[in-house]
Amino acid sequence: MSLLVMEGISKRYGGVRALEKADLVIEAGRIHAVLGENGAGKSTLIKIMAGVVAPDAGRMLLDGQAVSFASPAQANDAGIVCIFQELSLIPDLSVADNISISRPPRRFGLIDRRAQRRIAEESLERAGAPDIHPLALVKDLPLSRRQMVEIAKALARRPRILILDEATSALTAADVTRIYTVLKRLRAEGLALVYISHRMHEIAELADECTVFCNGRSVASYAAGTKSDQEVVELMIGREYSGVFPARPERPPESATPRLELRHLSWGDRLDDVSLRLHAGEVIGLGGLDGQGQRELLLALFGVLRGTDGELLIDGRPVRIDGPSAAKRADVGMALIPEDRKTEGLMLPMSVGDNLSFAALGRLSRWGVVDRGAERDAVARVMQMLAVRSDGTEPAAGSLSGGNQQKLVIGKWLMTSPRIILLNDPTRGIDVGTKQEIYQLLRQLADQGAAILFYSTDYDELIGCCDRVLVMYDGAVKRELVGAEITEHALIRSALNIGEDEAIAQAPAQERTARGDPA
Repeated sequence: MSLLVMEGISKRYGGVRALEKADLVIEAGRIHAVLGENGAGKSTLIKIMAGVVAPDAGRMLLDGQAVSFASPAQANDAGIVCIFQELSLIPDLSVADNISISRPPRRFGLIDRRAQRRIAEESLERAGAPDIHPLALVKDLPLSRRQMVEIAKALARRPRILILDEATSALTAADVTRIYTVLKRLRAEGLALVYISHRMHEIAELADECTVFCNGRSVASYAAGTKSDQEVVELMIGREYSGVFPARPERPPESATPRLELRHLSWGDRLDDVSLRLHAGEVIGLGGLDGQGQRELLLALFGVLRGTDGELLIDGRPVRIDGPSAAKRADVGMALIPEDRKTEGLMLPMSVGDNLSFAALGRLSRWGVVDRGAERDAVARVMQMLAVRSDGTEPAAGSLSGGNQQKLVIGKWLMTSPRIILLNDPTRGIDVGTKQEIYQLLRQLADQGAAILFYSTDYDELIGCCDRVLVMYDGAVKRELVGAEITEHALIRSALNIGEDEAIAQAPAQERTARGDPA
């Protein structure tokens, strides 16, 4: 008997169809991958499974018995636990507090702190993160470590069915490798795992069965490994998949004055004498292992960091950028697409229209009064250009799929007509179809004269999108790769900061842990 069966599940939000007669069968001791574009219905399906929302039609069977959950607590009691892409941790509480927050151990009516710490240590060990201290505050942890705490929190509930929604999207390569080991061990222990990911190599590594969703319907279920990546992607997007990356034009002449030039930038022990030149019409990638100073470099350029040393020139003219407002000035024209769209890029409770126009209100105002007509026209143009899927401009940004939220973040800054665009891993956690649209957009913006600096943990993106790649190691640029030099082997060798002979010996073993997620 199948552990969980979902039959004919349908769900609508107003006039938007999220699911239409969708089916899913989950077996114990198996990893079942659920694939599809953002907006295909995956998130709605798992929210129904986890008791977050109720279906409009269809039924769900657990151990052969019909069930429905009015709340996540009821689903947890039945053994179904979900790790959502949006973290549910409370930043000002400790790791141990977060792990036991729903059911803290008690002694004489009070929280048993010793037992709570023991539970946290056991859960972190089981999640493959014993290095995280149970008493550390969550707000002091980097994003990848917070994601590991989220996984430990789920395992502390001793689930029978564990749902992972893009649970590795914020992890470093080393953490992803540990999670592989953890998930395979849980499968061997008899857990059923529902795994949602846009990283095709993760699906190949972990999944036993796969189900593909497209436009709210389950369009195919198959044994993992029986379909090629090309076939799977075409099922996901409902069309032939070709030309992932746009063609690269010839590089602009080196004699032209750079749109942005950075000289000898340093910041504490995180950035070490970084220099670079970025021309109009050029897409430069930042490569290297995660955490080598790439994010700090983008933040420093945008004026977020304090105490930096070095010189910045825009169109050959020295400028001082002491904050984001200075970076946005018309004579600079800089925009930053941040790493975490939900906490750094958007105001989720506010409407789609308000989020899009927020960064450009100064341009849309006269004497301090917003020109609502101009605002509506500008928002409509950007939504059409980016093909944002939304029921108008009034829905909250948080109601959109991850890919459409990412489009909002990009669109918000396009409203400012930027001349220099900084991107911090902009395709993390979004589907292959939306990724392809973003690649095309970046090249289109570059062709229109924008200068683009693009950090990505995905080597395929750096190879396919960039005219040049600056590989960083320990806060410094160690190598510049140009044109045909931009290969996976060269990126890995430079990222590991090893010589050619050593790289030949080490690259095959290191590729699994050093590379980012391929599209």
